[in-house]
Amino acid sequence: MPASWTFAVLRDDLRKPTVVEGATPVPDAGEALLRVDRVGLTANNVTYAVLGESMRYWDFFPAGIGPEWGVPPLWGFADVVESAAPGVKVGQRFYGYLPAASHLVVRPERVDVSGFRDASGHRAGLPSPYNAYRLTTGDRVYREDHEDLLVLLRPLFFTSFMLADQVADNDFYGAESVVFSSASSKTAYAAAYELRGRGPRLIGLTSSGNVAFTRSLGCYDEVLSYDEVDGLDAASVVYLDLSGVPATRSALRERFGDRLVRDIAVGLTNQVPNAEAAGEVFFAPVQMRKRRQDWGRDGLEDRFAAAWQRFAAAAGEWIEVRAGVGPDDLRRVWLDLVDGKVAARQGHVMRL
Repeated sequence: MPASWTFAVLRDDLRKPTVVEGATPVPDAGEALLRVDRVGLTANNVTYAVLGESMRYWDFFPAGIGPEWGVPPLWGFADVVESAAPGVKVGQRFYGYLPAASHLVVRPERVDVSGFRDASGHRAGLPSPYNAYRLTTGDRVYREDHEDLLVLLRPLFFTSFMLADQVADNDFYGAESVVFSSASSKTAYAAAYELRGRGPRLIGLTSSGNVAFTRSLGCYDEVLSYDEVDGLDAASVVYLDLSGVPATRSALRERFGDRLVRDIAVGLTNQVPNAEAAGEVFFAPVQMRKRRQDWGRDGLEDRFAAAWQRFAAAAGEWIEVRAGVGPDDLRRVWLDLVDGKVAARQGHVMRL
């Protein structure tokens, strides 16, 4: 394996990746060099690439080989292998937003016992949650034996946790039932796990091939395939759309009319943006800011950590972890994800 490498894809054709080899970066004064170690690879990472231009995800990790190429962002763990940054030491391990690459140079600021923020110039105008790196020894959520689950599920679970909190915070908008599309997706069933037993009936919609798996999770009161929408019966419904499939939204609107009290877009899958057609869009940082005001930063983190520990105990039985090593395995799994060939039960963890 080369000393340093970067995995990039054509921005306008995600099925065309390349691997660029080079010398190991050397940090300047105030910088640290991270060796990317363990990362998760899910459909969420393809979503980052699909929205790379509109949401500026391509801007986090410039490919350096031309504007037509982009480096997919991943979540995972990295170790400090060289540091010229005060307070950041060689050997420390951090969790955060990482490139599909062997190394990352960061410029740490606001360094404390919980971690740091990357103050690199090209990241200054980008969303701050993606610039935070958590030191494992100061992280309420971290457990060494949970690393695979953390790289696969933690970023999604944060969205799920805040989504469930917003729905419950609004008393389920007065609805009798909550309907999830893409119910076999990790974001959907994690939110359902949080809402289970707290009031309304939870109904999952998924493809016919994923019905059995989704039912086996026990997160939903009822699971139906998309072509069974006409069989749904509820006095009033909140729709949480994680699929972005126009036909599903149309079928629900036709079925329930005014009884569809909320239609909320939550990200996208299948590379189909869903926000434009929905009644509203869920954005996790908005609810996060509200809860920081309500509970304080420590209060929010304590609640999130407790929810994660509950969820991880269950999710460990649901996820079939598949391990890979290096750029060749990364390329293979990336193409499978882009083509929709990864089973809902599988989670791919890469050692880079």
